[in-house]
Amino acid sequence: MKYYNLKDHLEKIDFREATIKGQGKEKGLFFPENIPQFDQEFIQNLHQYSNEEIAYQCMKDFVGDEIPSEILKEIVTETVSFDIPLVKINEQISILELFHGPTLAFKDIGARFMSRCLSYFLKDRNKKVTVLVATSGDTGGAVAHGFYKVPQINVVILYPKNRVSPVQEKQLTALGENISALEVNGSFDDCQNLVKQAFSDEEINSQLFLTSANSINVARWLPQQIYYLIALKQWIQEHKEQPVICVPSGNFGNICAGLLAHVRGLPVSHFIAACNANQVVPDYFKTQNYQPQKAITTLSNAMDVGNPSNFVRILELFGNQFELVKNKISAYSIDDEQTMNTISEVYEKYGYVLEPHSAVALAAMEQYLQENPEQKGFILGTAHPVKFPDAVEKAIHTQIEIPEPLKELMEKDKKTVEINSDFEELRRFLLHKI
Repeated sequence: MKYYNLKDHLEKIDFREATIKGQGKEKGLFFPENIPQFDQEFIQNLHQYSNEEIAYQCMKDFVGDEIPSEILKEIVTETVSFDIPLVKINEQISILELFHGPTLAFKDIGARFMSRCLSYFLKDRNKKVTVLVATSGDTGGAVAHGFYKVPQINVVILYPKNRVSPVQEKQLTALGENISALEVNGSFDDCQNLVKQAFSDEEINSQLFLTSANSINVARWLPQQIYYLIALKQWIQEHKEQPVICVPSGNFGNICAGLLAHVRGLPVSHFIAACNANQVVPDYFKTQNYQPQKAITTLSNAMDVGNPSNFVRILELFGNQFELVKNKISAYSIDDEQTMNTISEVYEKYGYVLEPHSAVALAAMEQYLQENPEQKGFILGTAHPVKFPDAVEKAIHTQIEIPEPLKELMEKDKKTVEINSDFEELRRFLLHKI
């Protein structure tokens, strides 16, 4: 399998190099040269396969012979080594709980897969790699945990000051060792722009071996397909119809992975991109004009993205044909008031506790189902409610119990370096501190 740069189709590399490099020339994202199709027998009989077998079948064609099959099987087994249950909320809507991993967020799956692939690729190289990543919330913790104390790897995480929850901040700042956290005076988009600038800087790249663990990296983006298959495995045991899937969407890597799985043969009726007040994609569907915006701060902070990197991959997946994209995806914008009302109402009606991102998804799903009442589906629950205690406890008037491992983490000291949204400050840190 080769991957080409979406900004320079002549730049083609294999999975190993795409994992190590992160992105291509001109900050371009890599995209698979061909889309391997699922065997129909495999899809129809998902219930007969273990989650580990499903994960291996999902990833093997993208990895090719870059990792021996036995090693890849070990990697995917560790990637999905926790529960991923599909839980019924009401007769029309279920939720895929993706928050049972070590950092209580869906990004554990992509981060665990990528860290293990990168570790394998570096084992015979006498060179240190710096993983440089921007986070709007959960990526940082998942990456920090996935790469913690991994030999030959330093991790530098940029996050927006005062725009992540206390739990999210501790998960990416309390580890120390080979993990450095930079607290940026700015938005997530500012953090992401600084990271992209670093990848294009000749001096930095001549002295450091940089890669990224954002969903711009194929080894972070592609394994997110796995849990769509695991969800369908559970769905088909109770339902005959194809599901509608609603995904909380910020940088659009998550929904893009689901769409990729669908193009490969995963039966899905429709996808919904659930956005908060950052509505560049909902606006695109109304106007056919993609216009990046300055990010707005909301309760669902991991989705506070004004220029989602992975949307270009979605367009590529559908041949940049607007009508094809619009036929498969609907997009809704949900504000903070709707988010809070949804958390409160779902708790009162069904006794289920949503956090802000999954609440945005459920509100968007309800809007879609009002227009399409004959359909059913599920939302992606991307984080545990304990990561957003202020909003959730205010909405449900009940205190959320903190899991034991998290209590220990919350008592640790925060270790950060504060910088402005100034590339020269990032450059100095990378060249003199790493």
